Parts: sequence; structure tokens; C-alpha cells
Amino acid sequence: MGHMKYRTICISDTHLGSKGAQAELLNNFLKHNESEYLYLVGDIIDGWKIQQHKWKWRQSHSNCIRRFLGAAKRGTRVTYITGNHDEFLRPFIKQSFPLGSNISIVNQAEHTGINGRRYFLTHGDIFDGIGRIGRWIYFLGDRAYDVLITINKFFNWTRMKLGFGYWSMSKWLKHNVKKAVTFVCEFEQAMVAFCKRKGYNGIICGHIHTPEIKVIDGIEYMNDGDWVESCSALVETFEGEWKIIYWEKIIETDSD
Repeated sequence: MGHMKYRTICISDTHLGSKGAQAELLNNFLKHNESEYLYLVGDIIDGWKIQQHKWKWRQSHSNCIRRFLGAAKRGTRVTYITGNHDEFLRPFIKQSFPLGSNISIVNQAEHTGINGRRYFLTHGDIFDGIGRIGRWIYFLGDRAYDVLITINKFFNWTRMKLGFGYWSMSKWLKHNVKKAVTFVCEFEQAMVAFCKRKGYNGIICGHIHTPEIKVIDGIEYMNDGDWVESCSALVETFEGEWKIIYWEKIIETDSD
């Protein structure tokens, strides 16, 4: 695969600073893909892990930050939308940056597609009923997810030794456990209802680590996934098509 250029790239839930972050794959994706607009749709830096003194910051994590800054320097409009894991950045909203107007930190954003349709961009935690109940439940779920990821890594190491492919335990749970299915459905419906009230044609989000593009009650619902398991990005082509890209392996070039 060569170098690709899109009108828009949306990524979220990279969780840089956590041991689960697939920073090498993300850095490789950013190296081979560029855009006029780059939306970082929340949970890019995992402030919770830093707060809990459980952070794992490697050179590959720094390289991803450099890729974001480098894109802005080359003219890409970079918009960082805060999420629940990187809410520590909210005091910097509306601050100016050395690279000028090409970088902004916001709570939410609006994007007009090349087709003229209006999209609301949010990390998604404000539509999460759990978040409205209490922040401590988020921390509890975050720790449970860490355990699940650790178990899943060992499980897939065993599968690969036996000649089988990757299998996502968390994805299976989201699609098969009744309470998880209900949670995702309510999350999506809350977003769709908001878009209808505000006159948006669609919504772009992250938060639940489930990449998807679909139409719900006439509203385009697009989730860009994550860079812990799915390693996915949502892109808008210059023809106006939205699609999800999965970056499953490092792409080598002569300049690598």
C-alpha cells in the first residue's frame, strides 16, 4: 500500500500512555495516510493511567504525537476533541499553540462533509449513561477492561501458536452479552436523538471501541473504533465516501 491522502481522517481511543496502546501501528498508519482535516476524537492520551501511576510511555507513543504535530505543520487542520480519559486537557481549550491556528482543543466539533452534510463530532462519553451515574464506575470499568485485554493477549498468543488468527474477546462480549448489546444500542439512540434535535445529518464518535458505519432513523452514525484492539480509522474520501480502514500490520517502505 502506497501513500494515501483523504479529505478527512478521524481516530480516537489511542490511549497513548497505556500498555494496551498499539502505538507502532498507529505511527505507521499516520506515516502512510494524510488528510486535510484530522480529528482526534478523544482518549488520545490516557490521563487516567498517568493519574494512577500505571502509565507506560514508550518512544512509539512520542512518535505518534510528533506525527500529529508534523501534520499540522504541513497544513492539516488538526482538531483534538477531549474525552473522559484525556479530560485533563480541557483547561487548554481555546488556548493558542506555537504552530498557529492549525491545532485546536475542543469539547466537540462540527464538520461539513464534501457532500454538504453536517456532522457532529464528540468522543461520546457525554451520551454514556454510566458517566452520568458516577465517575468511579468509569474507573472500575477501565480496570476490568485492562484485565480483559491482558487475558485476551495471552489467549491470542496461544491461538497463534496453534495456527489460528486473532480473536477479540471484548468484541465478542459486546455483540453477545445482553447488557452490553443494550448499552451500545442506548448509546447510539441517544446520539441519534441529539442529532435530530440539533439538525445534524450525522454523528462521528469513539468511546465504545466499536468501529461502525450505519444509518439509524435517517441519521448517519459513524464510530471510528480504537487503537487498542480494532486499530481502525474513519476516513472521508474526496468523492464524499466515508469508510473504515483497519490497519492490521506494519507497512514497510523503502524509506523505513
